[in-house]
Amino acid sequence: MEEEATPPQRSSLELFAAAFKQQGCGAAIEAIRPREFSRLTGITYLDHAGATLYTHSQIHHFYQDLAENIYGNPHSANIASRLTHDTIEHVRYRILQHFNTSPEEYTVIFTSGSTAALKLVAESFQWTRTESGGTSQFCYLTDNHTSVVGMRGLSVLVGALTVPVNHSEIYEDKNSINKDNAMCKEENCHTPHLFCYPAQSNFSGTKYPLTWIRDIKSKKLYPFSKVPGKWYVLLDAASFVSTSPLDLSVHQADFIPISFYKIFGFPTGLGALLVKNKSVHMLKKRYFGGGTAASYLSGEDFYVPKQSLSDRFEDGTISFLDIIAVNHGFDALDKFTGGMQNIMLHTFSLARYTYIILSGMCHANGTPVTRIYSDNEFETPDAQGPIINLNVLDEEGGIVGYAKVDKLANLYNIHLRTGCFCNTGGCQQHLGISNEDVKMNLKAGHVCGDSLDLIDGRPTGSVRISFGYMSTFDDAQKFLKFIVGCFVKQPVCFDKDTLSMLERCGTMRRRDESWAGHRTDETTNKISSEIAAAQNSARIEIPLSQNSSDNQLKLVENQETSKLINDSESITLTNIYLYPIKSCAAVEVKKWPIGKHGLLYDRTWMIVNQNAVCLSQKQEPRLCLIHPHIDLEQGIMTISAEGMDPIVVPLKGEDRKEVSLQFCQTRVCGDRVKGLDCGENVAKWISTFLGRQSFLIRQSSSFHRALKKQHTQVQDQALNESPCLSLVNEAQYLLINMASIRHIKEQLLRRDGTSVSNYPEVLTTEELIHRFRANLVISALRPYEEDDWAEISIDGVSFQIVGLCNRCQMICINQMNGKRSTEPLQILYSSRNRKMTFGVYLFHQLPAAAGHCATLTVGSQVCVRKEKRTTPPPAVQ
Repeated sequence: MEEEATPPQRSSLELFAAAFKQQGCGAAIEAIRPREFSRLTGITYLDHAGATLYTHSQIHHFYQDLAENIYGNPHSANIASRLTHDTIEHVRYRILQHFNTSPEEYTVIFTSGSTAALKLVAESFQWTRTESGGTSQFCYLTDNHTSVVGMRGLSVLVGALTVPVNHSEIYEDKNSINKDNAMCKEENCHTPHLFCYPAQSNFSGTKYPLTWIRDIKSKKLYPFSKVPGKWYVLLDAASFVSTSPLDLSVHQADFIPISFYKIFGFPTGLGALLVKNKSVHMLKKRYFGGGTAASYLSGEDFYVPKQSLSDRFEDGTISFLDIIAVNHGFDALDKFTGGMQNIMLHTFSLARYTYIILSGMCHANGTPVTRIYSDNEFETPDAQGPIINLNVLDEEGGIVGYAKVDKLANLYNIHLRTGCFCNTGGCQQHLGISNEDVKMNLKAGHVCGDSLDLIDGRPTGSVRISFGYMSTFDDAQKFLKFIVGCFVKQPVCFDKDTLSMLERCGTMRRRDESWAGHRTDETTNKISSEIAAAQNSARIEIPLSQNSSDNQLKLVENQETSKLINDSESITLTNIYLYPIKSCAAVEVKKWPIGKHGLLYDRTWMIVNQNAVCLSQKQEPRLCLIHPHIDLEQGIMTISAEGMDPIVVPLKGEDRKEVSLQFCQTRVCGDRVKGLDCGENVAKWISTFLGRQSFLIRQSSSFHRALKKQHTQVQDQALNESPCLSLVNEAQYLLINMASIRHIKEQLLRRDGTSVSNYPEVLTTEELIHRFRANLVISALRPYEEDDWAEISIDGVSFQIVGLCNRCQMICINQMNGKRSTEPLQILYSSRNRKMTFGVYLFHQLPAAAGHCATLTVGSQVCVRKEKRTTPPPAVQ
């Protein structure tokens, strides 16, 4: 008899992965993700609390619906309009069904989103103020979205009192009675008050008790028990319902705002306010728009609203096609997940696993790698949603700024969110930021949404990751590997007491007996080793060169720092590059004229998509394979690419229709510029090569694009004219140092254990230079000495240095073939003591006699004026 083969033993980590796939809809998502979310290939999307993703079939079926049916304005009475009206009413019913209620209990009012729903309540709620002291209170939890807190701007206009409360201030009042204080005046006993709180904090993922709804309305909780009058409850469910079931037959809040893109990704710009029918009388309409009036007169103050609450509050023509899309969103949700309970179990299991690993992860010296902001230990999905909020710590316990984490995450194609997430109260609560701190941070230049992440070493915000129903165990692993690879002082180690929780989470069912066991040190150590091995596949450990110590990298300051110095071992200009088309291949020249924007024709053109948004290699790496060539004598630019016949574009813009467009959507380079369309022929050529609709736009010669705000100090110099920019991101020129390039190359060699003699072709010095996309390459003596320069002179032209260049994922793209590799930026980050700067920004200062006829030549001497600095020059974000 043949002996039965023994199945191979699986590691604890593999067992965890297998167990997690069985939670909720885990196994189903693994099966459908390649088909329904193929666009996620190579991407780790962890910002589902910001916006979750739609399925491929959801969009396909929606557009198929539009293609097969005619949907007219629902205010008309024709056949197409009746179809629209009936479909909308079906969607209203389906929404109520999703929340386990009915039209007899609740009414659905469509809005442009949850924010608009909140504003509707603030505008319409029957705030009262009587002479006897009966004044409405607007009470809200401090851990609330900005849109909830902003309601106070309307409530105070009618005299309502604003009462912010912390969750710790809400507790059971054992002395309360279930009726108003017998001593209150009769009219005060009916004074309406409104309490607003989130079912789930969008900052930390904490789930606040849904039982508060009943207990507040019945005055069992302090401080509500001490306030005469009647309490109504607004439950902000936008974050909660994205991954958790909400049963309105049990938890009957009076007003519930939601946004549909939070639930199934599409449509955006559509939300709803669910109103309990018994509380309808508390909303009084003041403005009336199209479709809301039963009757009105234009010449007299006469208006009668429609009887239906939804008809009364939905001003104008509602977004009926988006509402139809909601129907297909529910179809996809039900088909692929089996319901919200499955989604909750699946997403919570991923969050809990990630939380356990992060909370137990330590640097080599035993200090924690992260500080997690949470009100619980992720023990049950009833108390915690699939959101993890954290800051990364270095080995000394200092905060790593969230902007740096975000930038490095982008290199790994990890999409997360940073800042305060439109929840200042939650941010203050968890980060220990006082009211005075917020005001002082504003004075220091920090505003919501910026990248000023640390002020005096203290964080102004944090990092948030969040899971959605299409998230997988691999997404969690990739994030953990990213943390280990970029921020952990090796070797990574784990706190064994924390890791023991992993052995107890074979399933995510609440109160499961498998959560209750205790594990031996031997078992825990085994788990730790397995996890460390899995995470260490992304390990970065780059020793610095023996001859590039900090002392050697420091510059010897000259006693006369304001003097231009001709070094006897002269610094020379070794390369000149211009980039006629933004984000496309470089043109190397030996001699080139200077124009008013910088090198003549540098970044004069850009490629935009059908929405007039500039394309860069971040979105389209193949741009680097488009090669422009400029012929000054003939006045033409020839564009070529492999497999394409060359096409010619005139250097001087022809008389074309000017278009106004925004060439970049980021804050850094979000200026609006005027451009000239270069015509259909070149647009077809580029579209064919890229495989997407694209256009070539030339910067209008009549358009003046001013300096960035952080560079306005340049205007204080004795310039002949105010510097202006082409389509560059920051400055007229970018300069790099060949010695700095060699240092990066040396670190790459050491990482790979490769000698110079058999150095792979892909990492040649020339290729590294191309990755940094500089205009000017110089040969200085020491790596990074250019960081301390204040001004240089080449060929009689003075250039002022105004900042360091903060690097992004652009340097991870091989300019020879368009392929991505994160190694160069990992090396830069490691070898520069966790700085991500490389190269310096310049502006020219043309002599009066030269006009715009100055020329730069390769081989010319570079004269440097060094400036003593107590701090490095500003790094441009």
